[in-house]
Amino acid sequence: MSYSFALWYTQSISQKPNSESMDKVIAVVVTYNRQFLLAQCIDALRKQTRKIDKILVVNNGSTDHTELWLRSQDDIEFITQENVGGAGGFYRGIKTAFEKLYTWIWLMDDDGYPKEDALERLLEGNTEEMCLRNCAVINKEDKKSFVWKTGNYSTIDELENPVIKNVAHPFNGTLLHRKIIERVGLPKADLFLWGDETEYLYRIIKKNKIPFYTKTNSIHYHPASAYSYKNDWNFHTNWKMYYYVRNRFHVLKSKFSRHLALAVVMYLAFIIAFAGTIIIFQKTNKLKKLSFILWPIADAFTNDCKATPSAILKRISATSPYWPFDFLVIPVKTVALLISGLFSSSVKLKKA
Repeated sequence: MSYSFALWYTQSISQKPNSESMDKVIAVVVTYNRQFLLAQCIDALRKQTRKIDKILVVNNGSTDHTELWLRSQDDIEFITQENVGGAGGFYRGIKTAFEKLYTWIWLMDDDGYPKEDALERLLEGNTEEMCLRNCAVINKEDKKSFVWKTGNYSTIDELENPVIKNVAHPFNGTLLHRKIIERVGLPKADLFLWGDETEYLYRIIKKNKIPFYTKTNSIHYHPASAYSYKNDWNFHTNWKMYYYVRNRFHVLKSKFSRHLALAVVMYLAFIIAFAGTIIIFQKTNKLKKLSFILWPIADAFTNDCKATPSAILKRISATSPYWPFDFLVIPVKTVALLISGLFSSSVKLKKA
């Protein structure tokens, strides 16, 4: 637990939960420029068979009609902040829910919505508090296929057991007890997006050994996964790839928290595999894409999380006349970064 979180946590629990906040559930929804989908999600939350005690929306500086719509709702608490990505949104939402002394925190994005009995099913049966529970995340179009890999199942029709152990897909209908946050802390806000939820999951289940499962009769509907490594991404506009590459190292450090050198080796394997997918599957700007990934790799090893979408786009647009040369030195830079990472990991392990 970091010093900053420890200080915040100590201040937060100095207040005793009052009778109104004991064992209550708050739903936290993070949104950005999807007011129509947000309204669908909120409508589904209002219809839950187990009444939600509070709905909290974190609005990441939406530029559509989200702010006006939120102001017109009399049963929603909301926070509007600058766009700090899904990571910053869930950080703020979980932190606020914890400080307000809610017992259960139910997490989701604005593009999905829970079935009317989802919360009731999540809470029934198991009374264990130190356990991460997740809805089964189902394609909102066909209402039966899993959005992401869920055990060995393809559709909900194949299920026989009410629980799939050791499977969860945060933050899509993820239910946390406040005791988990007391032990683990908060998500890393500076990861911005892509990987922040996985890093937090690994911190919960790997570093802190907290059990987790998917409740198969608790359904959360979500759009089908759109990303594929085979799709040709636009080099000039797809700033998200920076976070995809950089944040993978943070995910691996969380997954292998007791073996930092292994995290470095696994990250190197990821880099090689990702470079291979660029060479094989990408149809445009292959050399530029290979050269570009050096930046997030360097930032990953130096723990530099300052890059914003606008800064990424600015750097992409500022085409260097030496970019072919950048490609030629990829092996040298990668090896140097690897050695640096291994040395840093070794020092940390010796200190530990």
